[in-house]
Amino acid sequence: MSNTQHNKPLFGLNIDPSTNKLQLAYSLAHIADSARLDFIGIQDHPYNANFLDTWTLLTFLGARTQHVRLMPNVLNLPLRPPAPLAKAVASLDILTNGRIELGLGAGGYWDGIISYGGTQRSPGEAVSALEEAIAIMRTLWKPIPPGQTVNFSGQHYQLVNTHPGPTPVHPIGIWLGALRPKMLRLTGQKADGIIISSSYVPPEDVPALQQTINEAAQAAGRDPLAIRRAYNLMGSILHPGHPGNRPIAARRKGVIIGTAQHWIDELLRYYHDLKMDTFFFWPVIGEEEKQSHIFAEEVIPAVLKYL
Repeated sequence: MSNTQHNKPLFGLNIDPSTNKLQLAYSLAHIADSARLDFIGIQDHPYNANFLDTWTLLTFLGARTQHVRLMPNVLNLPLRPPAPLAKAVASLDILTNGRIELGLGAGGYWDGIISYGGTQRSPGEAVSALEEAIAIMRTLWKPIPPGQTVNFSGQHYQLVNTHPGPTPVHPIGIWLGALRPKMLRLTGQKADGIIISSSYVPPEDVPALQQTINEAAQAAGRDPLAIRRAYNLMGSILHPGHPGNRPIAARRKGVIIGTAQHWIDELLRYYHDLKMDTFFFWPVIGEEEKQSHIFAEEVIPAVLKYL
């Protein structure tokens, strides 16, 4: 059943950047690529001593895959200046033949950010810095005549006679990790997508968030459908061979624990009722490879069948 008020659904897998899960990262990237899923996503917390650098891992996995798109979920802007980041993103887009999307965050865990040399920002400053970063990156991605330079003068970032480039293979979308009103309004005004997590934004809280984005988009003269809505879905798919074969209950609102059919029903509800259109599967009780196979081979095909 088609619905012109929705974007086509997209699906992805979360990959943990932990140093002791490198082989698992390879396996999950292979599953996503072989199943022709839309995305793999990797969280970014540079100050976590047990995490590999997200951009380096994405680059490495990009070289080991052929089809799946790669997205940081989401990059920590205070520790990644926008001009060098623009070059890194464009470079990987070229190297992967147009398979990069950019998830970007204003910063959250400020103690960790400061410990890594970042600057403390108030919530308002963090949002304004993110808005400047979006403008800078899009400026540096635009093709311009050889030898021409660009300038940008902002409160947080400056460009002085900067040579843009390289130009990405495709128009790279910028998806924002957003929760609070200012970030939601910025998403509606400037971004190509939003990324939220079910463990932080349970389903009952999604409609109000969507309304804020839609109103900001319309006020800016944008079609709300131009903005993708991504949901990180934490949980576990129960199956006959599940370890211990015992009931498991979610300990946090928004976490999905249930059979493949339960997951199918929930994704259909999120798509039709909540207007979410992009879903990252984030298994939280182990069995990541088995869980990801079930998601890719049973859940996604059934969801697409009923749409």
